[in-house]
Amino acid sequence: MARTTYQELLDAGVHFGHLTRKWDPKMAKYIFMERNGIHIIDLNKTITKLEEAAAAIKQVVKSGRKVLFVANKKQAKEIVAAQANRPEGIRLIHLRTQ
Repeated sequence: MARTTYQELLDAGVHFGHLTRKWDPKMAKYIFMERNGIHIIDLNKTITKLEEAAAAIKQVVKSGRKVLFVANKKQAKEIVAAQANRPEGIRLIHLRTQ
């Protein structure tokens, strides 16, 4: 499995969090700093958690169980669908319209 790089996370805008006035205090340990009213996410911790998640998923798949990826944002729909369409992938895509 390919490692995610800092540059990939930066290019994807992963470091941009929510507005500082709309934040969850449980996320405080993952916030690097605040700039212009936006929380900046700590990419060191993000990469660590991504690696932990990848290891856990690898163990699930290795044991023969299936993994269901769910995208709750329109931007992620195509990415999740493309990955699900890989060999042995199963997908269910439902977008709620408002």
